[in-house]
Amino acid sequence: MAKGGGSRSPRSGKSGKDGKDAASRRTAKGAASAHKKKQQPKPVPVVDPGPQMPEHFTLGAIAGATPGKWIDAWQERYRRVPLLLHPLHRDAQRSALVDGEVDAALVRLPIGREGLHVIALYEELPVVVASADSHLCAAEELTLDDLGGEVVITPLDDVVRVSVPGAVAPRFAAPETTEEAIATVAAGVGVVIVPMSLARLHHRKDTEWRVLQGVDASTVALAWVADADNPAVAAFVGIVRGRTANSSRD
Repeated sequence: MAKGGGSRSPRSGKSGKDGKDAASRRTAKGAASAHKKKQQPKPVPVVDPGPQMPEHFTLGAIAGATPGKWIDAWQERYRRVPLLLHPLHRDAQRSALVDGEVDAALVRLPIGREGLHVIALYEELPVVVASADSHLCAAEELTLDDLGGEVVITPLDDVVRVSVPGAVAPRFAAPETTEEAIATVAAGVGVVIVPMSLARLHHRKDTEWRVLQGVDASTVALAWVADADNPAVAAFVGIVRGRTANSSRD
């Protein structure tokens, strides 16, 4: 005689298992969806430039300056106001600001501060660039004394202006640019002193560079005309100072 009540049919057991599997799949799907939403980056708010913002913003930049992260932030927040990057020669960095050629500029100190606001941003160590087979490369670091008797090349766009006691003056005209000076050094003629950023920018396989100790670092700063009424300048200064898009109007 068959026993009733307590037995479970195979079909009902399979159905229960399928139900648990379906519930597990729904749970896993929900968790994956939540994880995906959590990983998606939040969109950067686009700031309304307002009627007072100019049609564009011109930023001057001395050789070796690295404004990339600030330019990226500007382009994300102020898409309707193009940022124009204007290369600057050190001898013209102040006049470019005073004459209105640029709205603000990344400059190298020192600079005449009269009539300007200046914020120091970061410092760079000067380095000596020499040919890869130069005896100077045997040292890990160099001093001014190590350069006595060496031909020190100073390009026309020099930005560090380091005086080397006992250096030998080149018997040829100064190269127009730092890149040309480094190419001359690569040929085994003399050395050139530049900020580390320029040594990296113009790096060649046939040259090496060593940090020059005992000299002042090269300071990069942000400068703009003090009495300039330009909301674009204020916006860029805010970006450099680390203000977020939500606080850019403060």
